Amino acid sequence: MPTTPTRIIDPKGMIIGWSIIVLWWASLLVLLNLDFSWTNPLVYLGVLIQTHLYTGLFITAHDAMHGVVSSHKKANHLTGWIAAILFSYNFYWRLFPKHHEHHRHVATEQDPDYHPSGRFLIWYLSFIKQYLNIWQFLLMAVTFNILKLWLPTENLIVFWMLPAILSTLQLFYFGTYLPHRGERENAHHSRSQPKNHLWAFMSCYFFGYHYEHHDSPGTPWWRLWRVKEKQTA
Repeated sequence: MPTTPTRIIDPKGMIIGWSIIVLWWASLLVLLNLDFSWTNPLVYLGVLIQTHLYTGLFITAHDAMHGVVSSHKKANHLTGWIAAILFSYNFYWRLFPKHHEHHRHVATEQDPDYHPSGRFLIWYLSFIKQYLNIWQFLLMAVTFNILKLWLPTENLIVFWMLPAILSTLQLFYFGTYLPHRGERENAHHSRSQPKNHLWAFMSCYFFGYHYEHHDSPGTPWWRLWRVKEKQTA
């Protein structure tokens, strides 16, 4: 499903995408070397920050699938591929067709992101099953065992592995479950959260404005709030 950006995205798309990637790296490096203690409030803040940045990695890969990170195809797909790999070894070209199937067949049996039960846990497990494979587990296990030779095990688990898991919950809850649960009598079978740009960004990079995304898939995440403004004006 090729899409056309609603406006010129260069170079802002690459700047935003790579800012998220660099911030994820920088945050992780700091946190992996943090003196770990459950009584340290920075531990909890670090988990929240790293979870949000993990979500940003996936959103960057997602935007690349829609061709809205860069108008230069190779740069666009390379950025998406890197962002996906950093998100627990997700494979960009495996995600790519599944995401476009979601857009073509939203909330139907052909939609890989959808589960007709509407039940959170069953739907979440079905969602995860679609996007995980044995190679990811093996690569994560190998990487973990190598890194723990130099880094504290607690830091690796709490700041590298845990935020990745929490991020899948964030992406699923705000980007799939809330938008697509229940019957929606509109062209995209989607609902959107009420307009609140700060919460929309903090919760899932504006993907709570989900009808707007399906209605304008060529709009990058950082412009979805403008689409929301137009539709609520």
